[in-house]
Amino acid sequence: MSIEQKDKQFVWHPFTHQLKAKPAINIVKGEGVYFFDDKGNKYMDAISSWWVNLHGHCNPYISKKVSEQLLQLEHSIFSDFTHAPAVTLAERLLGHLPKNQSKIFYSDNGSTSVEVALKMTLQYWHNQKINKTLFIAFENAYHGDTFGGMSVGARNVFNNAFENSLFEVAHIPLPTKENIEELKSIIQLWSKQHNIAGFIFEPLIQGASGMLMYEAELLDELMELCRENKIITIADEVMTGFGRTGKFFANDHLKNKADIICLSKGLTGGYMPLGITSCAQFIYEAFLSEEKTKTFFHGHSYTANPTACSAALASLDLLEKEECQQQIKMIEEAHLQFKNKIKSNSKLKDVRVKGTIIAFELNTEDHTHYLNNASQSITDFFLQKGILLRPLGNIFYILPPYVITKEELNFIYASIDEFLV
Repeated sequence: MSIEQKDKQFVWHPFTHQLKAKPAINIVKGEGVYFFDDKGNKYMDAISSWWVNLHGHCNPYISKKVSEQLLQLEHSIFSDFTHAPAVTLAERLLGHLPKNQSKIFYSDNGSTSVEVALKMTLQYWHNQKINKTLFIAFENAYHGDTFGGMSVGARNVFNNAFENSLFEVAHIPLPTKENIEELKSIIQLWSKQHNIAGFIFEPLIQGASGMLMYEAELLDELMELCRENKIITIADEVMTGFGRTGKFFANDHLKNKADIICLSKGLTGGYMPLGITSCAQFIYEAFLSEEKTKTFFHGHSYTANPTACSAALASLDLLEKEECQQQIKMIEEAHLQFKNKIKSNSKLKDVRVKGTIIAFELNTEDHTHYLNNASQSITDFFLQKGILLRPLGNIFYILPPYVITKEELNFIYASIDEFLV
């Protein structure tokens, strides 16, 4: 049997309608912004393989660093033991994170980094014998597929089957200039009437919900109110971290800084699974006690895997270079120019840009949602052009590796022009 036939027989793919799924494309090589399949076709990875790839596929520098680490120490238990890659990565990340962050807790993906943040928040209050257990989150939120992550996410097609098993969360709409005062009044009221433990949010951009964007100034107002009412703030930067919003972290756009920050995806440059939950010192201090019951009983077999940490360190090396920062600026400027050119197209309901992300909301007879049938036609059109764009229903977007060239971006833009004719 071919790989495609064996894949169909033995493999269950994520986020895939199995009954109607087309044969999976067999990718045999990656280089720069391109994938190559077993038939010699190449595809431009315009979405960084679910937003993880920062520096291009099979980046020689990261590959070399990972290879060197594999020959020295591939993995080590991280309870009672430590190693240089994890310690060095924690130190370097704290140098980029907001100054209020003081400790790094390792896990292995975005969902678990969020799970850690939620448990950290709940136990912070529990350790002080304060009954605070309710979270505030935004409508349309997506925070991963673990049960905590699903609970603070929107109630939708992603988690309908598990609704009765999710814990209660108070959801509010994204802030706008029109509703900000109402939202502040609601949070103020809830803080007095309920046991609000924390407020979790995707800062500035809700990714899986369709690249929905909102203003930093409005989020700042909500965060300030939370601080006044002793509500812990959690920034889910799994997607927005490492330059995606034009700054190193989305928190860098804010005056107020989150108490807890979740990171994954671009953390290792797209090489290996790794998650991080950072926290402010006051969070950490709630776990310092002679009572063993106040220990944070959470961990993963591959916590702080040294090979993954080495990939992350190598990715940081590249991200900190001026050349990479200039590429991020180039991508943002190119997106803004294309937005201005195309925003009046009647086939588009909206075009929005933040940093290296540009999203296009297609006008369709059906309303905007993840299961919109336009998804398949969008996918098929761009694959025929050799471009990988995985739509969110009738919303498609470009979120490229930072090594993409202006010419390659222009090819994608020209293909979008053709699609919208």
